[in-house]
Amino acid sequence: MSSLDELRCTCCDREYSLTSKIWKCSCGGVLDVLLDFSKRRISKEQIESRYPSLWRYREFIPVVDDDHIVSFSEGFTPLSKHSFGSLEAFLKTDYLFPTGSFKDRGSTVLVSKARELGIKRVVEDSSGNAGASIAAYCAKAGIDCHIYVPSSASVEKTTQIQMYGARITKVAGSRKDAANHALKAAGSEYYASHSWNPFFIEGTKTLAFEISEQLGWRSPNALILPVGSGTLLLGAYKGFRELESLGFVDKVPRMLAVQSENCPPIYEAFKKNFKDVKEVEAKPTIAEGISVARPVRGNQVLTAIRNTDGNIVAVSDFEVVESLSEMGKHGYFIEPTSAATIAALHKFYEEGEIDREETIVVPLTGTGLKAVRGIACHALRNDIGT
Repeated sequence: MSSLDELRCTCCDREYSLTSKIWKCSCGGVLDVLLDFSKRRISKEQIESRYPSLWRYREFIPVVDDDHIVSFSEGFTPLSKHSFGSLEAFLKTDYLFPTGSFKDRGSTVLVSKARELGIKRVVEDSSGNAGASIAAYCAKAGIDCHIYVPSSASVEKTTQIQMYGARITKVAGSRKDAANHALKAAGSEYYASHSWNPFFIEGTKTLAFEISEQLGWRSPNALILPVGSGTLLLGAYKGFRELESLGFVDKVPRMLAVQSENCPPIYEAFKKNFKDVKEVEAKPTIAEGISVARPVRGNQVLTAIRNTDGNIVAVSDFEVVESLSEMGKHGYFIEPTSAATIAALHKFYEEGEIDREETIVVPLTGTGLKAVRGIACHALRNDIGT
């Protein structure tokens, strides 16, 4: 890594070394990783010659020593064109990651960096997917892991976390309550947070690299992304900006986001033209993965959407269930949060935000095996009319 690479606070602009064992600024602000590409020699041919995992984009990832990489050869998930009546979109099947969700993009980089920093114990909070992912990579790295989840988290996800040997604490109350417990624990332990920790986004940005390479080193017109904490959208935005800066692609695509009607803080801020994202009251939703009442990086997500001339919609649980059933009949068993993006695809098309001539990419972020009980209670019940 270049000596000019650094961590920088998004609030006060304070700079830190990438060797600092920190996850937030001393002022309380969130940190971003800034990489200097002026001394990196990167070519498309070099990337294409490597094994097809997300680590083929090695020069973009801030882990110094390859010996510290913690990997299951994840990444480079299929990108397939699918027809939705008169509209076509590319589906990026990120539910094929080792733990069943896109969160492995962030976890492989975050845990690799934690290992490089000599971290022995981490804490994290999650509705399930991020916790399972961090727990799996920590298990492989030999790092002790403690995950806080809301008591409403699905048994499929909490069982998965426990099977990786992580300690799990179920917190009574909301997703926010679980986060507060983890933040308290992070006063003395390293916070492997998919929201706070800047190295997680260094992994999710590989979504942009894979999509552009699979499309022949070009950008799609738009991505449709589920947003709770917003780390996938922020990663995609950062990744495409880095590719554009190097001349690998000619533009950053529009960032089109979707939130649940039952928990839409970024949607509310965007539609009401707020400068900052305000906390909302989170109501129960089948799309638990995007139920974050006060996203830590919400303002950054808002900026990314606005800077790309993007947009955002909110979808109902009914629309999510309809899309779950629709995708199942096409051979895709996805979790409700993933189905929210399909509901958004239809909504954006109906509203004229996208058209059939454009190249649209929709990541499918999690497998339906993560939420079997919830799907059985809702989507299957609707299909059989009981």
